[in-house]
Amino acid sequence: MPACNIQVLGRQRRSLAGFSSTSALPHAGFVYFHPLVQSMPPDLKSKAAKILAAKCTLAARVDSLHESPNGAIGVHLLEQVRSKMEKLLEPPPVKASKALPKPLDKASKKRGGRRVRKMKERMGMTDLRKSANRMNFGELAEDVLQDHIGFDLGQVKTGNIAGGRIRAGVVDSKTRVRMSQKMQRQMERQRAQGGVTSIRSKTAGTASSVTFTPVQGLEIINPTALEKTSSSSSTYFSSSASFVKVATSASTK
Repeated sequence: MPACNIQVLGRQRRSLAGFSSTSALPHAGFVYFHPLVQSMPPDLKSKAAKILAAKCTLAARVDSLHESPNGAIGVHLLEQVRSKMEKLLEPPPVKASKALPKPLDKASKKRGGRRVRKMKERMGMTDLRKSANRMNFGELAEDVLQDHIGFDLGQVKTGNIAGGRIRAGVVDSKTRVRMSQKMQRQMERQRAQGGVTSIRSKTAGTASSVTFTPVQGLEIINPTALEKTSSSSSTYFSSSASFVKVATSASTK
């Protein structure tokens, strides 16, 4: 018989209809109510019952073969049970508080290389922002937001306080916003699906093919017709090209 079956020998089954089962002991048998197990704390009684049931199984096998008539093996098994129970009663080891490391100011490891330098240049501060952060000494600045914080444009604005102009920023190729290849393919796919519209093209949104004439009132025209005519006639009438004499059969005679 295995130890798990010996542990539940003598268990009393009760049908608690409608009552709480928290106080019921599911695996409490003869082994559980042994004085050795009952001497343990409530939270360790189930573990002690398992240990005692396992040793009872070994002792029963020894008795079935009559290997220890004087009971020496049983005494040895009882000592093992008591030593394990004493081990369960030992308090947990005290967790040693680890000291903090020395506050040594070491230089943090920073990645380097061509790719990292390019990324830092792309994410760095632009010249326009650097100019906005600078202040001219001895000059009265203009409050842009009209509050008490005093946010101004720094050296970006040129001229007097009341007027002046904002200096045009020079586009730097290093800090210029770039479009990824995935976004470029997505934009091309949208153009192919939606066609040419006023939203995706350079044509103004107010452009229309309907015009008002004094004779006919409303007239529908083609805005691209003039461009097609000019492109087709540019080969014959051009400001840069000259007339070419074409030789015919009559002139040759």
